[in-house]
Amino acid sequence: MQKLSPFEVSEICDELGEDYPKNIEQVHGGDIHSAWKIEFSNKKLFLKRNDKKKKFLEFEKYCLQNLKKFSNQKNLLVPDVIGYKNTESKEILLIEWIDMQNFDQTKLGRGLGEMHLNSNESNPKIFGCPVEGFIGITDQEKGWENNWVDCFLNLRIIPQLSLLKSNTIDKETSNKVKDKIKSELQKHEPINTLVHGDLWSGNIGIDKNGKGVIFDPASWWADHEVDIAMTRLFGGFRKEFYEEYHKIFPIKKGFDKRIIIYNFYHILNHANMFGGPYFYQVEEYVNKILSI
Repeated sequence: MQKLSPFEVSEICDELGEDYPKNIEQVHGGDIHSAWKIEFSNKKLFLKRNDKKKKFLEFEKYCLQNLKKFSNQKNLLVPDVIGYKNTESKEILLIEWIDMQNFDQTKLGRGLGEMHLNSNESNPKIFGCPVEGFIGITDQEKGWENNWVDCFLNLRIIPQLSLLKSNTIDKETSNKVKDKIKSELQKHEPINTLVHGDLWSGNIGIDKNGKGVIFDPASWWADHEVDIAMTRLFGGFRKEFYEEYHKIFPIKKGFDKRIIIYNFYHILNHANMFGGPYFYQVEEYVNKILSI
């Protein structure tokens, strides 16, 4: 079990202007970071620490703060960023602690739709992200493209394909897949929104008042369907979530095909991070895309 050093705790208290915490409890479940719940006399905080040199938590801070700008707090909570520290050897991110439960997902669906709509109404002109980011532990490239097809291929699919073991997909097949993705997405009118970017059931929750909660984002400006596609990848999202979301953004023609295309990004990433059976899933998705 990893522990926070007395020096780290003292630094946190100094930054917050708080006395020593009354309780520190390690939280388990993440693969990348160590995490703790820290209780002071008047507040609870969630602390994440990363001993890697890459600035994973700085990117998370950036994403949380941007998502919060567009969220309707009556329906969707994005945890407040309380503090961030970066040293040569580690990062520490302090965010609001939110007690969560397994509950009705009505407000989660409505709130996600509102967040996508509000960000779209800010009139974004280009797709992408201005800062280097991460999807899991994999780099998520920064950059901007004027059109959605170029963004999705140049900044997401092609970088993942370049990381893939060379014997997984041959060059000819890779080119066919890219051509198929391009031809399919050229038929589509994307709605440019700020997306969560890693929206699976492990990164969402419901608070005690029934509000949706989203966290651990990998945000970028993308077609809104990117988030909804990922909710279909591992399950865990209920009927009422989709009903409420699609009241704001109705399902568009060809979405079933684009689900496969958009989730190909995450399958490639899982293959690059974990290998094993995900290489077979890459092959399955290649066959699915080529048969669309």
